[in-house]
Amino acid sequence: MNAARWLGWPHALLLGLLLLAGCGPSVHRQQAYVFGTLVEVTIHGASPTQARAAADAVLREFDHLHRRLHAWQPGALDSLNAQIAHAPTRGALPAELAPVLRDAAQFAERSEHLFNPAIGNLVRLWGFHDDDFAPRLPDADAIARLVAANPRMTDLDIGDDTFVARNAAVRIDLGGHAKGWALERAAETLRRHGIADALVNIGGNVLALGSKGGRPWKVGIQHPRQAGVLATLELRDGEAIGTSGDYQRYFELDGRRYGHLIDPRSGWPVTHTQAVTVLVGGPRAGTLSDVASKPIFIAGADDWRRLAGLMGVEAVLRIDADGGIAVTRALATRLHWVDRAAEARARVLD
Repeated sequence: MNAARWLGWPHALLLGLLLLAGCGPSVHRQQAYVFGTLVEVTIHGASPTQARAAADAVLREFDHLHRRLHAWQPGALDSLNAQIAHAPTRGALPAELAPVLRDAAQFAERSEHLFNPAIGNLVRLWGFHDDDFAPRLPDADAIARLVAANPRMTDLDIGDDTFVARNAAVRIDLGGHAKGWALERAAETLRRHGIADALVNIGGNVLALGSKGGRPWKVGIQHPRQAGVLATLELRDGEAIGTSGDYQRYFELDGRRYGHLIDPRSGWPVTHTQAVTVLVGGPRAGTLSDVASKPIFIAGADDWRRLAGLMGVEAVLRIDADGGIAVTRALATRLHWVDRAAEARARVLD
């Protein structure tokens, strides 16, 4: 039996986060559907007028970024990809895209290109760029050709308002970067509106500002194979959490699961990992929490800790294909397990 699921578990995860965040008379909450998922801005301690104005501004910014950075719907990024398809070529670049692309390229280099926003053609070949999705396997020779073409962000030279493309196989997909970038823009917007305490949630990628009435914001980590929360943790000011999972966008065909997280070295979806969660702090916490989970997810059992080190991430939880759980001590000391069976089989790594 064929089955396709796009956003089932992320909605469940988001719901879990909302329930954990709680509500009260001084909490303002607004939601929207952006970046292919439900997003929520929760503000504590501000007046209703101030909170509403700030949340409105954040959601407008999200909508703007969504339209500019969408990988296949008409917009600035789609127009750029159409030009790159004629490489070698050069052309004009919307100034707003330049910092996003340079940032993504730097993260790609840092991850040894396991985080690779240039493989949009592979993502599209697997059908994950289709609004009307039908589970199917792509042609193996087509996969091999794209892998051999070796598209990378280094195939582009990004100026302030121009670009040079050298590889027609490049198609930029910022799906592993845009949500984190948006979290940081949201934090800037909230601070400009005088908001010190807020929680911004983009489909399970979450950034905390301040606290909730002097108490840390509490969030949950979704179980990758069943509804409900695996564990909870408290986010401190400026911290962000991000999860990559094979349950977020996938299809099943002939009893096998094919997720949207593709190994650029093989061109095939990763099958050795169910989920990776990272917890990070610092000035780039939003983007790093989104980006870092991808190369750690792709790297596999023998190499994920090295990739985490390259990305500068110490707090990691990884669940392998068989349900085995490994968690670094930096994260284990912060977790409050809900699933006691999972806690019992979790290996804590120094």
